Amino acid sequence: MLATPFQALAETCEAESSFFNMPILLLVALIGATVGGLLARQRRGELQKVNEQLRQINAALRRQAKIESYAPTLSYAPVGSRFVENEVIVDPRREEMIARLKAGKSFLRNQDPEKAFGEFKAGLELAQALNDPIEEKKAARGLGASLQRQGKYREAIKYFNMVLKISEREGEDSGNTEAYGAIADCYTELGDLERAGKFYDNYIARLESD
Repeated sequence: MLATPFQALAETCEAESSFFNMPILLLVALIGATVGGLLARQRRGELQKVNEQLRQINAALRRQAKIESYAPTLSYAPVGSRFVENEVIVDPRREEMIARLKAGKSFLRNQDPEKAFGEFKAGLELAQALNDPIEEKKAARGLGASLQRQGKYREAIKYFNMVLKISEREGEDSGNTEAYGAIADCYTELGDLERAGKFYDNYIARLESD
């Protein structure tokens, strides 16, 4: 009989304990929902920004009639980048370098980015040995495009960044516009919209100033 009041008291304490725990659990749930909502809004804002940047890019391209793309299904070489067929060859290594870059471009056009990568890699090494920054940038762009078409976006970014570094080193910025656009595309594919947005900003600024 004496056990009954103590049992009732224990049940009362347990009920009160559960009562006090409920607001804590509810608070945790509310915090989780709030954080999730904030992240969703941030993501939506990033997507809206990238969409707006893409609209600006399309408008700038239409104004300048520069219909170029960095999508993996399209041609690698930007408009205006053409190899000179009748270039005077002095050093045999230069002849091989040009042949390698042409072969890499051909493999890309024929949807074989793995073979293209090998040709551009050899071309890059020759360009560096010949101290030719213009051809070095062409090879780096080709390497980036080859990796981008294989879905190796982080590795592709490394080579597109090489173009920007060579430009900074040489004080000559040919190919930078294309590099900014390609890097932005790679970050978009990786889902890093914040970084993509920064490079799209650079790309748009260069399109509008060209």
